[in-house]
Amino acid sequence: MPHPIGEAIELRTARADATVGTLAAVLLGLRVDGHELTERTPTTRLPGHGSGIVLAPWPNRVRDARWTHDGVEQQLDVTDPSRGNAIHGLLRNTAYRIRERSDASVLLGAVIHPQHGWPFLLDTWVLYALADDGLTVTHGARNLGAVAAPWAVGAHPYFRVGETPIADLTLEVRGERYLELDERLVPVAVHEVAGSAFDLADARSLGDLDLNVGYQDVATGPAGAAVLTAPDGRRTVVWQDAAFRWLQVFTPRDFPHVDADGTETPALAVALEPMTAAPDALNSGEGLVWLSPGETWEASWGVRYEENE
Repeated sequence: MPHPIGEAIELRTARADATVGTLAAVLLGLRVDGHELTERTPTTRLPGHGSGIVLAPWPNRVRDARWTHDGVEQQLDVTDPSRGNAIHGLLRNTAYRIRERSDASVLLGAVIHPQHGWPFLLDTWVLYALADDGLTVTHGARNLGAVAAPWAVGAHPYFRVGETPIADLTLEVRGERYLELDERLVPVAVHEVAGSAFDLADARSLGDLDLNVGYQDVATGPAGAAVLTAPDGRRTVVWQDAAFRWLQVFTPRDFPHVDADGTETPALAVALEPMTAAPDALNSGEGLVWLSPGETWEASWGVRYEENE
């Protein structure tokens, strides 16, 4: 019987395993030494709250689902109807194709064709590469069209540190600025993080946080942009290439957590979403890359598990 998440692909190393689905190139689960590093989506269910999906050719929202290109207003489909926006790109309901596969990696690809509000042709891909201590995710795009095309990408994973309750974890985010959002969750201003309510330079308890905020100019490189820490010192570290200057942090309390017996229970969760552009980048241009015909782009983010020495 076909799965709602498409084909399920199992990746393994000596210490780690991951499951990927072809629908939206979704990351369904990741474990190191038996410790869950992400919320796990069963293959029999669609990803709740966008858990693990790829966001392309833009992450987050486009205000009013409209933007202007070469003086012509472009009308995207409204996919965030409660707020009248377009959300999370054009591949959320697309089945990627497997292009290459090994025991520990898989390369998935999907073409974005011209459609409502999007007069461009892009080839896109996602490479999941598993290692003993975590996962590297490489996103890529190539402009197949005859004119320059805009590009941005993000991902929507929800992270854990093993079976430690989310409320018992602490969160550190290394970002210089944050985006002030209006009631439709679209940016209206940028502020310094230091001294604000969103200052997580010193780790704070997730049980005390209620966040849906984008951080700008986050730390890039292997040290990590964000760190989740359990009371015993175990850590889940999210790192990002220089192209991923933004990180969306979302802490819903109604995440559909699936228990071992298959029961679905609303629960606190934490999404740490690497993004190469700000929300509403098609209008603001913040972080948007314009690919010339034939031009190729690639960048990576990843997650690793650490224990105290």
